Amino acid sequence: MEVIMAENKNETHKHNHGIGKKAELYFAILCGVFLLIGFIVQKATNLSSLLFLSCYIISYFFGGYYITIEAFNKIVKGGFDIDFLMIAAALGAFYIDKWAEGALLLFLFSLGHALEHFAMNKAKKSIEALSKLSPKTALIKYQDKLEEIPIKNLKINDVIVVKPNTKIAADGVIISGSSSINQAPITGESIPVDKVFIENTNNLPRFTEIDKKHIVFTGTINGDNSIEVLVLKLSKDSTVSRLIKMVSEVETQKSPTQRLTKKFEKWYVPIVILVVFLLCFAHVFINESFNQSLYRAITVLVAASPCALAISTPSAVLSGIARAAQKGVLIKGGKALEDLGEITTIAFDKTGTLTEGKPRLTNIIPLNNFDKIAFIELVLEVESLSNHPLAKAIVNDIRVEYKIEAKNKASKVNAIQGKGMSATFNGENVFIGNTKLIEDAGITINKDITTKMDTLLKNGHTVMIVAFKSDIIGLISVMDIPRKTTASTLKRLKEIGIKQMIMLTGDHQNVGDAIAKQIGLTGVKGNLLPEDKVSEIKKLIKNNKIAMVGDGVNDAPAMALSTVSIAMGAAGSDVALETADVALMSDKIENLPFVIGLSRESKRIIKQNIWISLGVVVLLVPVTILGLTNIGLAVLFHEGSTIVVVINALRLLRYNLD
Repeated sequence: MEVIMAENKNETHKHNHGIGKKAELYFAILCGVFLLIGFIVQKATNLSSLLFLSCYIISYFFGGYYITIEAFNKIVKGGFDIDFLMIAAALGAFYIDKWAEGALLLFLFSLGHALEHFAMNKAKKSIEALSKLSPKTALIKYQDKLEEIPIKNLKINDVIVVKPNTKIAADGVIISGSSSINQAPITGESIPVDKVFIENTNNLPRFTEIDKKHIVFTGTINGDNSIEVLVLKLSKDSTVSRLIKMVSEVETQKSPTQRLTKKFEKWYVPIVILVVFLLCFAHVFINESFNQSLYRAITVLVAASPCALAISTPSAVLSGIARAAQKGVLIKGGKALEDLGEITTIAFDKTGTLTEGKPRLTNIIPLNNFDKIAFIELVLEVESLSNHPLAKAIVNDIRVEYKIEAKNKASKVNAIQGKGMSATFNGENVFIGNTKLIEDAGITINKDITTKMDTLLKNGHTVMIVAFKSDIIGLISVMDIPRKTTASTLKRLKEIGIKQMIMLTGDHQNVGDAIAKQIGLTGVKGNLLPEDKVSEIKKLIKNNKIAMVGDGVNDAPAMALSTVSIAMGAAGSDVALETADVALMSDKIENLPFVIGLSRESKRIIKQNIWISLGVVVLLVPVTILGLTNIGLAVLFHEGSTIVVVINALRLLRYNLD
């Protein structure tokens, strides 16, 4: 309701005073009760006037109690708000002996005030619920004994035991047991995620670099099996603690519309006060009494107060951010929310964003009538001796798909930088690598093989030739393949109005083109260094508001330059949480259409609220200046519009993308 909204959390309303959370609402109801009693007594003319005046005075007390406190707190800080104006209007009504109308003003205003705070708290509770995610205690393991301690006492490298169906007390890595973990409180994922213990805890990499199948987060819920977790983050540094801190700060980050309405109010309120002051002297120019002029001025004061305008944007922003948090998306303030709602162009990083982020075996092609199973076994035996990432990917996929294991038939493996590798298999030479490796071995590559390789290369595959006993026996290829949900996600983005979807990648242009063709991108820029990505963003941002989607680390310069930066898989990543405007806590790209749709709906509701709030003012002010209404009706419309914009904003709490 305030013209000057609370600038930080310390100015939020605290209306308990030992009575309960609904104290303000109870006071408003009591104000109405004594107003009604006073009105009935006043109409019974044979009763003492002192009796109905006492009822009105009590009504004034209950109706003006909280309003007076808020007005006083603002005045001592050198400002004023709508509460001050309403008290002035009520005192003016008292001065001209309009007790009933003054009490009615306070009743409707205090009731609207209480209902507004009640409605706004619904949005805040969705955010404050995050603070209840963390358990208060943890079961720590000391020499095979368990001891329950406060989570604030946990230290790095402590081992905690998480019993079935209980909350996990720390960010860490599973070192014993396996279970399905409900990560919905952090990432918004509706399906539990299978987690397994890590086999070797020596020389652990950084938390963000550990395979996600081994790590767990504070506040997530264990499944049916007991697990042991090695603590890797202190309570204050856990993902949920950082999330709570950042979400609690978003209210201080004003949206463009909020800043615009603030500027408007800065000039509007003094003008209203000046007009009201001048209307007090209307009796000098027209045939009416001073009391009639004062009554008109008070009514105009009520009608012109921009309560609904002041609350229209913050209520929508808070509701939008709360809804996003429920789905595992952190939006850092109103600016990011509004800007995202205007995006028509999205630039994507490739690796780990549009693709899985790791190479996969895509083709096994035996040649020259070589038996396929024998070919697969040979490749597995040789590649299993290498530590190269591509070799590990090939071995893993062969094991999973063909259910076979290496039998140590290969030996004398030799990695040849930039070319591939050589080894012996059953006493014969084997070469696996590029054309340069094969040619250096004196083996001829015929035109048919070259054609097959060119086709694969044009489709974005990394191709390796396999030679055995001085003959080429087949081709294998690997590729960082698109996520299974990428194509459907991009299609959904197009449906909701995203016109350009461009991939910026350091990979070869052929790789980018091949992936773009598979998933439906509108453009690809390949062979880009980090500074080249920045240049591309500069070009795109000249004519469009642009979002950049990445992991928040490798593409930080390009993301920082974009209108809105969106980090995927931000859970556990301090850098992603700090740098991105929007953080998708899970690494599921399919959450992107939801958050953009939510931002657009938030933008639409903000516009609706502004039109509603300004429309009521534009309608009421001329009517009240002409004396065609009274204080009661003015307050009814005034408070009604305020409650309408808040309820309209609260619709965002139930938003779902169709």
